[in-house]
Amino acid sequence: MEHNHIPACFLKLYIHERSSSVHELRQQLALFTTHPTTNSPHLTVISTILLLTCGALGQQHPMGAAFLLAQRNALLSFKSGITADNRTNRLSSWRGQDCCRWRGVRCSNETGHVLELRLRNDKTDLPYESPCSNGNALYGEISSSLLSLQQLEHIDLSGNCLLEHGKNIPSFLGSMKNLRYLNLSSIPSYGKVPPQLGNLSKLQYLDLSSHIIDSKIYSTDITWLKNLHFLQHLSMKGVNLSQISGWAQILNGVPSLSVIDFSDCSLESANQSLPYMNLTKLQKLDLSWNYFHHEIASGWFWKATGLKYLDIRANEFFGEFHDALENMTSLQMLDLSYNYNDNLLIEGLYNNLVMKGNYKNLCSLEILDLSNNLINGDMNELIEMFPRCTRDKLQELHLGYNNFTGTLADSIGHFTNLIILDLSANNLIGSIPPELGYLSSLTTLQLAYNHLDGTIPTKISALTNLTSLDLSNNNFSGNITEEHFAGLVSLKNINLASNNFKVVVDAHWFPPFRLQNAGFASCQMGPLFPAWLQLQLEIVALDLSRNVLIDKIPDWFWQTFSLARDIDISNNQLSGTLPADLSGMAFLKLNLGSNKLTGTIPQFPRNIMILDISRNSFSGPLPSIEAPQLMSLVMFSNQIGGSIPESFCTMKELLSLDLSSNALEGEIPHCFEFKKIIFLQLSNNSLSGYFPAFLRTCTELGFLGLGWNKFSGSLPDWIGEVKGLQFLQLSRNMFSGNIPIEITNLNLLRFLDLSSNNISGVIPLRLSNLTGMTHKVLQSFYSYAYASGYVTVSSGIANVEEDALSIVTKGQQLR
Repeated sequence: MEHNHIPACFLKLYIHERSSSVHELRQQLALFTTHPTTNSPHLTVISTILLLTCGALGQQHPMGAAFLLAQRNALLSFKSGITADNRTNRLSSWRGQDCCRWRGVRCSNETGHVLELRLRNDKTDLPYESPCSNGNALYGEISSSLLSLQQLEHIDLSGNCLLEHGKNIPSFLGSMKNLRYLNLSSIPSYGKVPPQLGNLSKLQYLDLSSHIIDSKIYSTDITWLKNLHFLQHLSMKGVNLSQISGWAQILNGVPSLSVIDFSDCSLESANQSLPYMNLTKLQKLDLSWNYFHHEIASGWFWKATGLKYLDIRANEFFGEFHDALENMTSLQMLDLSYNYNDNLLIEGLYNNLVMKGNYKNLCSLEILDLSNNLINGDMNELIEMFPRCTRDKLQELHLGYNNFTGTLADSIGHFTNLIILDLSANNLIGSIPPELGYLSSLTTLQLAYNHLDGTIPTKISALTNLTSLDLSNNNFSGNITEEHFAGLVSLKNINLASNNFKVVVDAHWFPPFRLQNAGFASCQMGPLFPAWLQLQLEIVALDLSRNVLIDKIPDWFWQTFSLARDIDISNNQLSGTLPADLSGMAFLKLNLGSNKLTGTIPQFPRNIMILDISRNSFSGPLPSIEAPQLMSLVMFSNQIGGSIPESFCTMKELLSLDLSSNALEGEIPHCFEFKKIIFLQLSNNSLSGYFPAFLRTCTELGFLGLGWNKFSGSLPDWIGEVKGLQFLQLSRNMFSGNIPIEITNLNLLRFLDLSSNNISGVIPLRLSNLTGMTHKVLQSFYSYAYASGYVTVSSGIANVEEDALSIVTKGQQLR
């Protein structure tokens, strides 16, 4: 006889293991299902017995066989509410009789109840991106069929798109009384958080965080949280709680909490009085990005002395720290960054901490972030404040973008466990102490944008774990040699730009690192192109601008950097031609400007976003450039001829286009539709035709240069609709007719040049409406500078000048 199919209920039936007869039957079943025989005389008998046993034991369960079917049907009903499961196919296994084997489903080994539903989308691409746009999410709705899974304890649907079309978080979830874990984070949701969630009396973990830009979830009442007596983890990040007063008192009524994330919730104030602190188990508190704007010392959180993690960045706090800081002996991470307030005085902090010893008890502190606050103070005093126990423990010190002064003390070498040291964008002076080389655990060193000087100590080579080094924009001098780099075997990112030193290495030097981001602008690496770069095959971004390179671009350059995204070799004296086809490169940004390159312009990658080949000697026609993501195209001051190809019409994202000072001719293609363009400079060519009609829809246009061409016809009345115009250069063309009175609607206009045309008639008296010309405020636009008060109309016919100024665009004087 053929091997019969054994029903799934035999494999997962609620059999009591203490029954030896049943246990033997299961062993026999395993034997026959693993090693079936076609002529076994016992198989039919055993199958019959097992069918009877299955029925008998099924009756022992409170709901019997109907229970098994109900669970499966509930999950299939949930699946039917999923309209799409595109890339991940997480529900493709949801078939067959045994639902406990389905992906994302976990059942009890003892009772068979479905306990967990784990369908998290881990493949969200960007922190603020909606999962509905990345194709990895489940789409659809959360079906109420889940109510049939009465023993369900764990639901994780985070990162999916299950509340589309303005749906709220379903209130029926509040009826699932056995839930201990509920994660609906990163689901684009709308409307009010259902207070019925307060009925989940066994809940231990609740995450409703919504840090997605297009999510509009809010709550006007969170008192229901007090009913969750076992709640340990609470995250409502991004949920609008602006209408809730006394939120701190409500949280204080949930003493079981160990983690609270109320970041970016539009909370009214952290200055709330708590007669007693009930949150004795609280270890992690995140109140960042709420913009409280009050004294930092008045925050209720200082009473939570058991905290290990305190994130209160971006709240506009000011004043001195609370004395209670000295009692926070368990604190491992303190983040006060991005408070941007001059009143957060480090002087007051020093006096308070030094006099009362507030820092001496912070022996658990591993991460301190005071960056981006414009804090005043002396760097040495701050460094000396840390007791030895902190110096031995601290791993990350972020003090960048403040107003710290003084020198970098030798004692920095005592912080032997430092992994990240960021002192960038301060006012530090002096040299780098050699003791910095003792920080053997350091992976990131940021000293950029200070006033540091002297030579770089060779002991920096001892930082063998260093992956990121930024010394840019200082006043360092001397030479950087192979000795400095010898031990930097882990280095991935380096920026030495804009100093006074010179990078001098042997032509045959073999570097010990594989760089990904290399910033060497103004490092005097010339005159020959650095040959050692040929070995850097992992480069993503390379900046060799302003290096006095008097050489040809080597043949290996394009192969070595074929995967690079950002290349800048501008402002050198590089010569030669480019390969005929660069379309296979990965460039998003390519800057070859201000060199001596010749030949025709090659094909560029379709995905390129920023391209600058200006101030070279390229000739021939413009190539057919199809780059739908291109935002900036700069080709001025070359010898490019021919007409503008219609392929330019595909550049829907273009913000800046400069083709000036070439030999272009013909009309502008009628298909042009640059609705986002801000800067358009076509001056000093031989372009012809009427005033470009596509400009009528360019509502963001601020700079328009059409001068020194062969445009003709009258100026359109609709020119007054281009409200953003601030610079309008139409001189030396063949425009005729009157000046349209509508031009006086351009209230932001600061520069107008209509000279050397055939314009006639009366100058509109309402030119006085151009109030933008009465304000002498120098403004910078995308790539030009200009000032107000200059009008020139039709040379030889009329001339109105008011405080004439020099205007410079791309370094060329227009007047």
